[in-house]
Amino acid sequence: MTRVVIVGGGPGGYEAALVGSQLGGEVTLVDSDGVGGSAVLTDCVPSKTLIATAEAMSKVKKSPELGLRFGRSGEETVEANVQVDLSAVNRRVLDLAMAQSRDITERLTREGVRIVVGQGRLDGPERVVARTADGELTFDADVVLVATGAHPRVLPDAVPDGQRIMTWTQVYQLTELPERLIVVGSGVTGAEFASAYDALGVDVVLVSSRDRVLPGEDADAAQVLEDVFTRRGMTVMSRSRAAAVTRDADQVTVSLTDGRSVTGSHCLLAVGSIPNTAELGLPEAGVRLDAGGFIEVDKVSRTTARGVYAAGDCTGVLMLASVAAMQGRIAMWHALGDAVSPLDLREVSSNVFTAPEIATVGSSQAQVDSGEVRAIAVTLPLKGNARAKMQGIHDGFVKLFCLPSTGIIVGGVVVAPQASELIHPVSVAVTERITVDQFAHDFTVYPSLSGSLAEAARRLHGHSVEKLNQG
Repeated sequence: MTRVVIVGGGPGGYEAALVGSQLGGEVTLVDSDGVGGSAVLTDCVPSKTLIATAEAMSKVKKSPELGLRFGRSGEETVEANVQVDLSAVNRRVLDLAMAQSRDITERLTREGVRIVVGQGRLDGPERVVARTADGELTFDADVVLVATGAHPRVLPDAVPDGQRIMTWTQVYQLTELPERLIVVGSGVTGAEFASAYDALGVDVVLVSSRDRVLPGEDADAAQVLEDVFTRRGMTVMSRSRAAAVTRDADQVTVSLTDGRSVTGSHCLLAVGSIPNTAELGLPEAGVRLDAGGFIEVDKVSRTTARGVYAAGDCTGVLMLASVAAMQGRIAMWHALGDAVSPLDLREVSSNVFTAPEIATVGSSQAQVDSGEVRAIAVTLPLKGNARAKMQGIHDGFVKLFCLPSTGIIVGGVVVAPQASELIHPVSVAVTERITVDQFAHDFTVYPSLSGSLAEAARRLHGHSVEKLNQG
Protein backbone atom coordinates (compact mmCIF):
# COMPACT_ATOMS: atom_id res chain seq x y z
CA MET A 1 0.00 0.00 0.00
CA THR A 2 1.34 3.42 -0.97
CA ARG A 3 2.00 5.63 2.05
CA VAL A 4 0.70 9.15 1.46
CA VAL A 5 1.39 11.95 3.93
CA ILE A 6 -0.31 15.31 3.42
CA VAL A 7 0.76 18.45 5.27
CA GLY A 8 -2.13 20.93 5.47
CA GLY A 9 -5.86 20.33 5.70
CA GLY A 10 -7.28 22.98 3.37
CA PRO A 11 -9.05 22.22 0.06
CA GLY A 12 -5.81 21.07 -1.57
CA GLY A 13 -5.06 18.76 1.34
CA TYR A 14 -8.43 17.26 2.21
CA GLU A 15 -9.49 16.73 -1.40
CA ALA A 16 -6.16 15.00 -2.06
CA ALA A 17 -6.70 12.85 1.03
CA LEU A 18 -10.09 11.70 -0.23
CA VAL A 19 -8.70 10.78 -3.65
CA GLY A 20 -5.66 9.10 -2.14
CA SER A 21 -7.86 6.95 0.08
CA GLN A 22 -10.21 6.17 -2.81
CA LEU A 23 -7.25 4.90 -4.86
CA GLY A 24 -6.08 2.59 -2.10
CA GLY A 25 -3.40 4.73 -0.45
CA GLU A 26 -2.61 4.70 3.26
CA VAL A 27 -3.28 8.38 3.90
CA THR A 28 -2.17 10.49 6.85
CA LEU A 29 -3.23 14.14 7.03
CA VAL A 30 -1.18 16.40 9.29
CA ASP A 31 -2.94 19.67 10.11
CA SER A 32 -2.43 22.32 12.76
CA ASP A 33 -5.10 24.97 12.08
CA GLY A 34 -8.28 22.93 11.68
CA VAL A 35 -9.50 20.73 8.82
CA GLY A 36 -10.78 22.88 6.01
CA GLY A 37 -7.94 25.37 6.34
CA SER A 38 -8.34 29.08 5.85
CA ALA A 39 -10.83 28.52 3.01
CA VAL A 40 -13.32 27.03 5.47
CA LEU A 41 -12.37 28.65 8.77
CA THR A 42 -11.22 32.21 8.02
CA ASP A 43 -11.64 32.97 4.32
CA CYS A 44 -14.10 31.63 1.72
CA VAL A 45 -16.83 30.15 3.91
CA PRO A 46 -16.90 32.97 6.50
CA SER A 47 -16.65 35.81 3.99
CA LYS A 48 -19.31 34.39 1.68
CA THR A 49 -21.60 33.79 4.67
CA LEU A 50 -21.21 37.45 5.62
CA ILE A 51 -21.83 38.40 1.99
CA ALA A 52 -25.02 36.31 1.97
CA THR A 53 -26.37 38.53 4.75
CA ALA A 54 -25.28 41.62 2.80
CA GLU A 55 -27.11 40.31 -0.28
CA ALA A 56 -30.29 39.92 1.75
CA MET A 57 -29.92 43.50 2.97
CA SER A 58 -29.43 44.72 -0.60
CA LYS A 59 -32.67 43.03 -1.65
CA VAL A 60 -34.51 44.63 1.25
CA LYS A 61 -33.21 48.06 0.26
CA LYS A 62 -34.41 47.48 -3.30
CA SER A 63 -37.89 46.38 -2.21
CA PRO A 64 -39.57 49.84 -2.45
CA GLU A 65 -38.73 49.83 -6.18
CA LEU A 66 -40.64 46.56 -6.45
CA GLY A 67 -43.71 48.03 -4.76
CA LEU A 68 -43.10 46.98 -1.17
CA ARG A 69 -43.65 49.50 1.64
CA PHE A 70 -42.57 49.47 5.29
CA GLY A 71 -44.91 50.30 8.13
CA ARG A 72 -48.65 50.86 8.05
CA SER A 73 -48.36 54.32 6.54
CA GLY A 74 -45.76 53.23 4.02
CA GLU A 75 -43.66 56.25 4.88
CA GLU A 76 -41.07 54.49 7.03
CA THR A 77 -37.68 53.82 5.46
CA VAL A 78 -35.84 50.54 5.14
CA GLU A 79 -33.19 51.80 7.55
CA ALA A 80 -35.84 52.56 10.16
CA ASN A 81 -37.31 49.07 9.99
CA VAL A 82 -34.37 46.75 9.31
CA GLN A 83 -31.34 46.70 11.58
CA VAL A 84 -28.17 44.63 11.28
CA ASP A 85 -27.12 42.71 14.40
CA LEU A 86 -23.46 42.18 13.51
CA SER A 87 -22.84 40.12 16.63
CA ALA A 88 -25.52 37.63 15.54
CA VAL A 89 -24.27 37.71 11.95
CA ASN A 90 -20.71 36.89 12.98
CA ARG A 91 -21.82 34.15 15.39
CA ARG A 92 -23.61 32.53 12.46
CA VAL A 93 -20.54 33.02 10.26
CA LEU A 94 -18.23 31.27 12.72
CA ASP A 95 -20.75 28.54 13.57
CA LEU A 96 -21.16 27.66 9.88
CA ALA A 97 -17.40 27.59 9.39
CA MET A 98 -16.92 25.20 12.30
CA ALA A 99 -19.81 23.03 11.14
CA GLN A 100 -18.28 22.76 7.68
CA SER A 101 -14.93 21.82 9.20
CA ARG A 102 -16.61 19.09 11.27
CA ASP A 103 -18.42 17.73 8.22
CA ILE A 104 -15.14 17.45 6.29
CA THR A 105 -13.40 15.83 9.27
CA GLU A 106 -16.16 13.24 9.61
CA ARG A 107 -16.00 12.37 5.94
CA LEU A 108 -12.21 11.98 6.01
CA THR A 109 -12.52 9.68 9.01
CA ARG A 110 -15.19 7.59 7.28
CA GLU A 111 -12.91 7.23 4.25
CA GLY A 112 -10.09 5.87 6.41
CA VAL A 113 -7.85 8.94 6.47
CA ARG A 114 -5.75 9.28 9.62
CA ILE A 115 -5.84 12.86 10.91
CA VAL A 116 -2.94 14.03 13.04
CA VAL A 117 -3.25 17.38 14.83
CA GLY A 118 0.18 18.95 14.72
CA GLN A 119 2.68 21.10 12.89
CA GLY A 120 4.18 19.15 10.00
CA ARG A 121 7.52 19.59 8.28
CA LEU A 122 9.60 17.58 5.83
CA ASP A 123 12.64 15.64 6.99
CA GLY A 124 13.92 14.92 3.51
CA PRO A 125 11.62 14.03 0.58
CA GLU A 126 10.37 10.74 2.07
CA ARG A 127 9.62 11.60 5.67
CA VAL A 128 7.31 14.00 7.53
CA VAL A 129 7.76 14.96 11.16
CA ALA A 130 4.71 16.23 13.05
CA ARG A 131 5.07 18.23 16.25
CA THR A 132 2.00 17.34 18.31
CA ALA A 133 0.79 17.87 21.87
CA ASP A 134 2.14 14.41 22.69
CA GLY A 135 5.57 15.03 21.16
CA GLU A 136 7.03 14.44 17.73
CA LEU A 137 5.67 11.76 15.41
CA THR A 138 7.54 10.59 12.32
CA PHE A 139 5.86 9.28 9.17
CA ASP A 140 7.71 7.60 6.32
CA ALA A 141 6.09 8.37 2.99
CA ASP A 142 6.13 7.20 -0.60
CA VAL A 143 4.24 10.36 -1.58
CA VAL A 144 4.20 13.72 0.20
CA LEU A 145 1.80 16.56 -0.57
CA VAL A 146 2.41 20.04 0.83
CA ALA A 147 -0.78 22.09 1.05
CA THR A 148 -0.04 24.63 3.77
CA GLY A 149 -1.83 27.64 2.26
CA ALA A 150 -1.01 31.28 2.89
CA HIS A 151 -1.67 34.02 5.42
CA PRO A 152 -2.58 37.73 5.09
CA ARG A 153 0.19 40.13 4.19
CA VAL A 154 0.49 43.20 6.40
CA LEU A 155 2.35 46.47 5.98
CA PRO A 156 5.43 47.17 8.14
CA ASP A 157 3.76 50.30 9.52
CA ALA A 158 0.25 48.86 9.73
CA VAL A 159 0.31 46.15 12.37
CA PRO A 160 -3.13 44.63 13.04
CA ASP A 161 -4.42 44.70 16.62
CA GLY A 162 -7.51 42.60 15.85
CA GLN A 163 -9.82 45.32 17.18
CA ARG A 164 -9.55 48.47 15.06
CA ILE A 165 -6.84 47.48 12.59
CA MET A 166 -7.67 44.05 11.16
CA THR A 167 -6.92 41.51 8.49
CA TRP A 168 -9.77 39.63 6.83
CA THR A 169 -9.31 36.75 9.28
CA GLN A 170 -10.10 39.02 12.25
CA VAL A 171 -13.23 40.90 11.17
CA TYR A 172 -15.55 38.21 12.52
CA GLN A 173 -14.75 39.26 16.08
CA LEU A 174 -16.64 42.53 15.59
CA THR A 175 -19.89 42.81 17.54
CA GLU A 176 -21.02 46.19 16.19
CA LEU A 177 -20.96 47.73 12.74
CA PRO A 178 -18.02 50.10 12.19
CA GLU A 179 -18.97 53.76 11.95
CA ARG A 180 -16.50 54.25 9.12
CA LEU A 181 -14.51 51.38 7.64
CA ILE A 182 -11.37 52.05 5.62
CA VAL A 183 -10.52 49.11 3.37
CA VAL A 184 -6.91 49.15 2.17
CA GLY A 185 -6.59 47.17 -1.05
CA SER A 186 -8.97 47.01 -4.01
CA GLY A 187 -8.27 43.48 -5.19
CA VAL A 188 -10.85 40.72 -4.87
CA THR A 189 -10.76 40.49 -1.06
CA GLY A 190 -10.87 44.25 -0.51
CA ALA A 191 -13.65 44.76 -3.03
CA GLU A 192 -15.75 41.97 -1.55
CA PHE A 193 -15.56 43.25 2.02
CA ALA A 194 -16.10 46.86 0.90
CA SER A 195 -19.21 45.78 -1.01
CA ALA A 196 -20.55 43.70 1.88
CA TYR A 197 -20.11 46.33 4.61
CA ASP A 198 -21.50 49.02 2.32
CA ALA A 199 -24.64 46.91 1.86
CA LEU A 200 -24.89 46.48 5.63
CA GLY A 201 -25.05 50.26 6.02
CA VAL A 202 -21.45 51.10 6.89
CA ASP A 203 -19.72 54.24 5.61
CA VAL A 204 -16.90 52.65 3.56
CA VAL A 205 -13.71 54.16 2.15
CA LEU A 206 -11.87 51.96 -0.36
CA VAL A 207 -8.19 52.83 -0.76
CA SER A 208 -6.82 51.60 -4.09
CA SER A 209 -3.22 51.95 -5.22
CA ARG A 210 -4.26 51.36 -8.83
CA ASP A 211 -6.27 53.37 -11.36
CA ARG A 212 -9.39 51.32 -10.69
CA VAL A 213 -10.81 48.69 -8.41
CA LEU A 214 -10.17 45.04 -9.28
CA PRO A 215 -7.14 45.69 -11.50
CA GLY A 216 -6.83 42.00 -12.30
CA GLU A 217 -10.40 41.62 -13.58
CA ASP A 218 -12.16 42.53 -16.83
CA ALA A 219 -11.87 46.32 -17.17
CA ASP A 220 -15.50 46.77 -18.28
CA ALA A 221 -16.71 44.71 -15.34
CA ALA A 222 -14.54 46.60 -12.88
CA GLN A 223 -15.88 49.90 -14.20
CA VAL A 224 -19.46 48.77 -13.64
CA LEU A 225 -18.63 47.83 -10.07
CA GLU A 226 -16.81 51.08 -9.36
CA ASP A 227 -19.76 53.06 -10.76
CA VAL A 228 -22.11 51.12 -8.50
CA PHE A 229 -19.86 51.72 -5.49
CA THR A 230 -19.76 55.48 -6.00
CA ARG A 231 -23.48 55.71 -6.77
CA ARG A 232 -24.23 54.02 -3.47
CA GLY A 233 -22.12 56.53 -1.59
CA MET A 234 -18.87 54.64 -1.11
CA THR A 235 -15.68 56.70 -1.25
CA VAL A 236 -13.23 55.15 -3.74
CA MET A 237 -9.73 56.62 -3.53
CA SER A 238 -7.83 55.50 -6.63
CA ARG A 239 -4.09 55.89 -7.14
CA SER A 240 -3.75 56.11 -3.36
CA ARG A 241 -1.14 53.91 -1.72
CA ALA A 242 -1.24 53.35 2.03
CA ALA A 243 2.04 53.94 3.87
CA ALA A 244 0.96 53.40 7.48
CA VAL A 245 -2.04 52.80 9.70
CA THR A 246 -2.14 54.11 13.25
CA ARG A 247 -4.70 53.97 16.02
CA ASP A 248 -5.60 56.61 18.59
CA ALA A 249 -8.26 55.27 20.98
CA ASP A 250 -11.38 54.68 18.83
CA GLN A 251 -9.99 56.27 15.68
CA VAL A 252 -7.67 54.93 13.01
CA THR A 253 -5.71 56.98 10.52
CA VAL A 254 -4.45 55.68 7.21
CA SER A 255 -1.50 57.74 5.98
CA LEU A 256 -0.92 57.73 2.22
CA THR A 257 2.41 57.93 0.43
CA ASP A 258 1.48 61.28 -1.14
CA GLY A 259 1.08 62.93 2.26
CA ARG A 260 -2.69 62.74 2.51
CA SER A 261 -4.52 60.81 5.23
CA VAL A 262 -7.98 59.41 5.85
CA THR A 263 -9.58 58.65 9.21
CA GLY A 264 -12.19 56.15 10.29
CA SER A 265 -13.29 53.93 13.14
CA HIS A 266 -11.79 50.71 11.71
CA CYS A 267 -9.32 49.64 9.04
CA LEU A 268 -9.34 46.37 7.12
CA LEU A 269 -6.07 45.38 5.45
CA ALA A 270 -6.46 43.44 2.20
CA VAL A 271 -3.03 43.76 0.61
CA GLY A 272 -2.27 40.24 -0.52
CA SER A 273 -1.07 36.93 0.90
CA ILE A 274 2.22 35.33 1.93
CA PRO A 275 2.74 31.57 1.41
CA ASN A 276 3.10 29.35 4.48
CA THR A 277 6.35 27.75 3.34
CA ALA A 278 8.86 28.87 5.97
CA GLU A 279 10.36 26.35 8.40
CA LEU A 280 8.89 23.36 6.58
CA GLY A 281 12.24 21.90 5.53
CA LEU A 282 11.40 22.39 1.86
CA PRO A 283 14.74 23.55 0.42
CA GLU A 284 16.56 20.87 2.43
CA ALA A 285 14.25 18.27 0.87
CA GLY A 286 15.02 19.52 -2.62
CA VAL A 287 11.82 21.56 -3.08
CA ARG A 288 12.49 24.76 -4.99
CA LEU A 289 10.79 28.00 -3.97
CA ASP A 290 10.45 31.10 -6.12
CA ALA A 291 11.47 34.64 -5.11
CA GLY A 292 8.16 35.14 -3.31
CA GLY A 293 8.48 31.95 -1.27
CA PHE A 294 5.89 30.02 -3.31
CA ILE A 295 6.52 26.36 -4.14
CA GLU A 296 7.31 25.77 -7.81
CA VAL A 297 5.10 23.06 -9.32
CA ASP A 298 4.37 21.71 -12.77
CA LYS A 299 0.90 21.09 -14.23
CA VAL A 300 0.49 17.79 -12.38
CA SER A 301 1.47 19.40 -9.04
CA ARG A 302 5.01 17.93 -8.88
CA THR A 303 7.72 19.89 -7.10
CA THR A 304 11.43 19.62 -7.86
CA ALA A 305 11.80 16.85 -5.25
CA ARG A 306 10.97 13.32 -6.32
CA GLY A 307 7.74 12.09 -4.73
CA VAL A 308 6.87 15.52 -3.29
CA TYR A 309 3.83 17.37 -4.62
CA ALA A 310 2.23 20.69 -3.64
CA ALA A 311 -1.21 22.23 -3.99
CA GLY A 312 -3.09 25.38 -3.13
CA ASP A 313 -2.13 28.89 -2.16
CA CYS A 314 1.39 27.87 -1.13
CA THR A 315 2.08 27.35 -4.85
CA GLY A 316 0.75 30.76 -5.93
CA VAL A 317 -1.06 29.16 -8.88
CA LEU A 318 -4.32 31.14 -9.23
CA MET A 319 -5.14 31.32 -5.53
CA LEU A 320 -8.66 29.89 -5.53
CA ALA A 321 -10.10 27.12 -3.37
CA SER A 322 -11.35 25.34 -6.50
CA VAL A 323 -7.86 25.38 -8.03
CA ALA A 324 -6.29 24.16 -4.79
CA ALA A 325 -8.73 21.25 -4.67
CA MET A 326 -8.04 20.33 -8.29
CA GLN A 327 -4.28 20.54 -7.76
CA GLY A 328 -4.61 18.16 -4.83
CA ARG A 329 -6.71 15.68 -6.78
CA ILE A 330 -4.35 15.83 -9.77
CA ALA A 331 -1.39 15.17 -7.47
CA MET A 332 -2.98 11.98 -6.14
CA TRP A 333 -4.18 10.79 -9.54
CA HIS A 334 -0.65 11.23 -10.88
CA ALA A 335 1.19 9.82 -7.88
CA LEU A 336 -1.04 6.75 -7.54
CA GLY A 337 -1.14 5.91 -11.23
CA ASP A 338 -4.69 6.91 -12.15
CA ALA A 339 -5.72 8.68 -15.35
CA VAL A 340 -4.91 12.38 -15.12
CA SER A 341 -5.07 15.53 -17.21
CA PRO A 342 -2.69 18.41 -16.46
CA LEU A 343 -4.14 21.54 -14.87
CA ASP A 344 -5.39 23.94 -17.55
CA LEU A 345 -5.95 27.42 -16.15
CA ARG A 346 -7.84 28.42 -19.30
CA GLU A 347 -10.74 26.30 -18.06
CA VAL A 348 -10.90 27.76 -14.55
CA SER A 349 -13.94 29.87 -13.74
CA SER A 350 -13.71 32.42 -10.94
CA ASN A 351 -16.04 34.85 -9.23
CA VAL A 352 -15.83 38.10 -7.30
CA PHE A 353 -18.62 38.09 -4.70
CA THR A 354 -19.44 41.78 -4.84
CA ALA A 355 -22.83 43.34 -5.65
CA PRO A 356 -23.10 42.80 -8.57
CA GLU A 357 -20.93 39.70 -8.82
CA ILE A 358 -18.26 39.38 -11.51
CA ALA A 359 -17.64 35.92 -12.97
CA THR A 360 -15.07 35.05 -15.62
CA VAL A 361 -13.74 32.03 -17.48
CA GLY A 362 -11.24 31.43 -20.26
CA SER A 363 -9.71 34.10 -22.46
CA SER A 364 -9.94 37.71 -21.29
CA GLN A 365 -10.52 41.08 -22.91
CA ALA A 366 -6.94 42.04 -22.08
CA GLN A 367 -5.63 39.02 -24.02
CA VAL A 368 -7.81 39.92 -27.01
CA ASP A 369 -6.77 43.58 -26.92
CA SER A 370 -3.08 42.68 -26.75
CA GLY A 371 -3.33 40.26 -29.66
CA GLU A 372 -2.41 37.26 -27.51
CA VAL A 373 -5.78 35.73 -28.39
CA ARG A 374 -7.43 36.47 -31.75
CA ALA A 375 -11.10 36.38 -30.86
CA ILE A 376 -14.38 38.17 -31.42
CA ALA A 377 -16.21 39.69 -28.45
CA VAL A 378 -19.84 40.67 -27.99
CA THR A 379 -21.13 42.48 -24.90
CA LEU A 380 -24.83 42.49 -24.06
CA PRO A 381 -26.06 44.80 -21.26
CA LEU A 382 -28.58 43.25 -18.88
CA LYS A 383 -30.78 46.34 -18.83
CA GLY A 384 -32.58 45.00 -21.90
CA ASN A 385 -33.25 41.59 -20.33
CA ALA A 386 -36.89 41.09 -19.31
CA ARG A 387 -36.07 39.17 -16.12
CA ALA A 388 -33.55 41.82 -15.10
CA LYS A 389 -36.24 44.49 -15.45
CA MET A 390 -38.63 42.44 -13.31
CA GLN A 391 -36.03 42.08 -10.56
CA GLY A 392 -34.94 45.72 -10.65
CA ILE A 393 -31.46 44.91 -11.99
CA HIS A 394 -29.98 48.00 -13.63
CA ASP A 395 -26.28 47.14 -13.79
CA GLY A 396 -24.35 44.35 -15.46
CA PHE A 397 -23.73 42.59 -18.73
CA VAL A 398 -22.72 39.33 -20.34
CA LYS A 399 -19.73 39.09 -22.67
CA LEU A 400 -18.67 36.16 -24.85
CA PHE A 401 -15.44 35.59 -26.77
CA CYS A 402 -15.22 33.19 -29.72
CA LEU A 403 -12.66 32.27 -32.35
CA PRO A 404 -13.35 34.08 -35.66
CA SER A 405 -13.04 31.10 -37.99
CA THR A 406 -14.73 28.31 -36.04
CA GLY A 407 -16.98 30.17 -33.62
CA ILE A 408 -15.65 28.12 -30.70
CA ILE A 409 -16.33 29.89 -27.40
CA VAL A 410 -13.03 30.63 -25.65
CA GLY A 411 -14.12 32.87 -22.78
CA GLY A 412 -16.80 34.89 -21.10
CA VAL A 413 -17.66 37.46 -18.46
CA VAL A 414 -20.88 37.81 -16.49
CA VAL A 415 -21.63 40.84 -14.31
CA ALA A 416 -24.90 40.26 -12.48
CA PRO A 417 -26.45 39.08 -9.24
CA GLN A 418 -25.58 35.36 -8.89
CA ALA A 419 -23.02 35.59 -11.71
CA SER A 420 -21.27 32.68 -9.95
CA GLU A 421 -24.21 30.49 -11.03
CA LEU A 422 -24.62 31.98 -14.50
CA ILE A 423 -21.00 31.42 -15.53
CA HIS A 424 -21.26 27.62 -15.44
CA PRO A 425 -22.74 27.11 -18.95
CA VAL A 426 -19.99 29.35 -20.35
CA SER A 427 -17.41 27.32 -18.43
CA VAL A 428 -18.80 24.11 -19.95
CA ALA A 429 -18.71 25.71 -23.40
CA VAL A 430 -15.06 26.72 -22.99
CA THR A 431 -13.97 23.32 -21.69
CA GLU A 432 -15.91 21.31 -24.28
CA ARG A 433 -15.06 23.69 -27.17
CA ILE A 434 -18.69 24.40 -27.99
CA THR A 435 -19.40 26.84 -30.83
CA VAL A 436 -21.60 29.91 -30.55
CA ASP A 437 -24.14 28.31 -32.88
CA GLN A 438 -24.37 25.17 -30.73
CA PHE A 439 -24.64 27.30 -27.61
CA ALA A 440 -27.34 29.52 -29.14
CA HIS A 441 -29.45 26.58 -30.30
CA ASP A 442 -29.82 25.16 -26.78
CA PHE A 443 -33.03 26.22 -25.07
CA THR A 444 -33.09 28.74 -22.25
CA VAL A 445 -36.04 29.63 -20.03
CA TYR A 446 -37.98 32.81 -20.78
CA PRO A 447 -37.72 35.08 -18.95
CA SER A 448 -34.28 34.42 -17.46
CA LEU A 449 -30.93 36.12 -17.04
CA SER A 450 -29.31 33.12 -18.73
CA GLY A 451 -31.28 34.02 -21.85
CA SER A 452 -28.83 36.87 -22.38
CA LEU A 453 -26.00 34.33 -22.74
CA ALA A 454 -27.82 32.65 -25.62
CA GLU A 455 -28.62 36.03 -27.13
CA ALA A 456 -24.95 37.03 -27.03
CA ALA A 457 -24.08 33.77 -28.79
CA ARG A 458 -26.70 34.48 -31.48
CA ARG A 459 -25.18 37.91 -32.09
CA LEU A 460 -21.81 36.25 -32.74
CA HIS A 461 -23.24 34.09 -35.52
CA GLY A 462 -21.65 34.74 -38.91
CA HIS A 463 -19.35 37.50 -37.68
CA SER A 464 -15.67 37.94 -38.35
CA VAL A 465 -13.13 40.18 -36.66
CA GLU A 466 -13.13 42.43 -39.71
CA LYS A 467 -16.94 42.84 -39.68
CA LEU A 468 -16.99 43.64 -36.00
CA ASN A 469 -14.20 46.19 -36.39
CA GLN A 470 -16.14 47.84 -39.23
CA GLY A 471 -19.28 47.91 -37.10
